[in-house]
Amino acid sequence: MPSSKYTLASLVIGLFLAWSAWAQSDVAVNPAHPDRYVVVRGDTLWDISARFLREPWRWPDVWYVNPQIQNPHLIYPGDVIVLTYVDGKPRLSLERGSLVKLSPEVRSSPLDDAIPFIPLDAINQFLTRPYVIEGEDLDSKPYMVSFGREHLMGSTDNKAYVRAIENDEEIRFDVVRPGDPYKDADTGEILGYEAQYVGNAELQRTGDPATVLMTSVQMEVNIGDRLIPVTEDVAMDSFYPKAPSRPISGSIISVLNGVREIGQFNVVVLDRGEKDGLAVGDVLTINQRGEKIRDLVKWVDNVRTHVTLPDEPAGTLLVFRTFSRVSFGLVMRASRSIHVGDRVISPDQ
Repeated sequence: MPSSKYTLASLVIGLFLAWSAWAQSDVAVNPAHPDRYVVVRGDTLWDISARFLREPWRWPDVWYVNPQIQNPHLIYPGDVIVLTYVDGKPRLSLERGSLVKLSPEVRSSPLDDAIPFIPLDAINQFLTRPYVIEGEDLDSKPYMVSFGREHLMGSTDNKAYVRAIENDEEIRFDVVRPGDPYKDADTGEILGYEAQYVGNAELQRTGDPATVLMTSVQMEVNIGDRLIPVTEDVAMDSFYPKAPSRPISGSIISVLNGVREIGQFNVVVLDRGEKDGLAVGDVLTINQRGEKIRDLVKWVDNVRTHVTLPDEPAGTLLVFRTFSRVSFGLVMRASRSIHVGDRVISPDQ
C-alpha cells in the first residue's frame, strides 16, 4: 500500500510550481483564521489549511518554502504554521517545532512521521485494486471456466482453469466479479463496470484453457469471474491539490462501501475520467442538483407547469484515482446533504 511518504514527497513538485504563480494568486483567507497553529498528531494538511483559507486546496498557492528548514515540504506534529502578509497577500510559513528530533547522522526525519495531505486510511483500499473494468475491455478479459472435477467453486490453494491466457507476460492477477455498470448520469452511456474484488491468482500454465493457482481469496470464486493483471501501487507524483486543466462538468454516479448518505471522507464515483481531462489531485465543487417541482400558480392548458430549482453548492471533493471514463473522489467537505446524481464542476465555474 502507498504510505504517506508518496503523498507528501510529491507535494514538492506542486509547491514549487505553485510558488512560481504565487504573485498572481488571489487566495481568500478564512475570516476566523488563527495567526499561528501548532500541528498535532492526527492533523492533515487539508485540515490545517482550512483553518487559514476559505479554499483549503489553495494551500500550495501561499506556501512559503523556507530553505533554512530541513524538509520544509514535510510537516510534523509540533511544527508551527504561521500566517503573515507580504504585499497584502497571505503567506503561510513553517516554524520547525521542538517535537521533531533530528540528529547529525540523520539528514531527514522519518517520512512516515509527517502528516499526510488527506486521511490516507480513507482511500488506501481503493488505490491498488482495479475496482473498475472498462466497458470495452470486459469481453476481452480472461475468465474462470472450471475448478476441476472436485470443486464447484474456487478457494485458496485450488487450481482453476481460465479462458484464455496465451502468453506469460503477466504472472499475477486480481480475480474480480463484474458488477453493476457505471453510466453517464445524463446520457445513460455505459462507461465501465464495477469490479468486485474476489482474490488473487498466479499463472501456472498458458493456453486455452490456462491454469492458475488461487493464492488468496476473500470470497468463493465463481465460474465467469474475470482476471486482471495486478495493479501496481498508484504513484502519486502529481498528488497535490489543483484545479482541473480544463473545465469539468459531471455527476456523482455511485458511492463506495455501501454508504447511502454521502458525507465527509466518503468515496464517490464520478462519470468523468482521464479522457475528460481529470487527473489525480484535481479539486471539484459538488453542487446539489436542483429539484424539479410543480409550479402551484401557473397552469398551461389546464396542466400545472414545473420548474427546476438551481443547483446549490454542497461540498468539495478531491480526485485521488482516475480511470479512462470514471474517477474516484474523496469528499473533503460537505456543507449540505450530498446524493448520487449531484453534479461536480471545476471550482472556478
